[in-house]
Amino acid sequence: MRADLVTCYAGVPEHFQADRGKVYRIHNYPDSRARGAFYSELASNRYNMIIMICAAQPIMTKWKWMLVARVRKKVLILNENGDYFYFDRGNLNTIREFVLFRAGMSGAVAVRTLGRLMAFPFALLYLILFAAVVHLRRKLRTL
Repeated sequence: MRADLVTCYAGVPEHFQADRGKVYRIHNYPDSRARGAFYSELASNRYNMIIMICAAQPIMTKWKWMLVARVRKKVLILNENGDYFYFDRGNLNTIREFVLFRAGMSGAVAVRTLGRLMAFPFALLYLILFAAVVHLRRKLRTL
């Protein structure tokens, strides 16, 4: 079995066997032309599936979803706990729960998140008004 790896890290993982796959580093593709060639190369490799590790850290998020969109193979989502599911219509409920959990909208945390979302416009308005008053006072003192 061949397994290629797309990573943002400089080294090679400890148990990765170089004779059974290639390591692609995203830093080698800085502009859109290089990325286009990279996507074409991956699409031409005829993979059976893409395994995307969705850990709690937002590392390479844009790259992961662009690879899913450009390579167009079956996608297996793997989280940091070793739980996995296929990214397809049959798992819509699992995907919805996964997204809600990652967004902080599940369980008791959802109430706190919704409270923050509702308070945000008022807090922003208060800060804008406070800054306007401070700057207006400064302007009036200098006159």
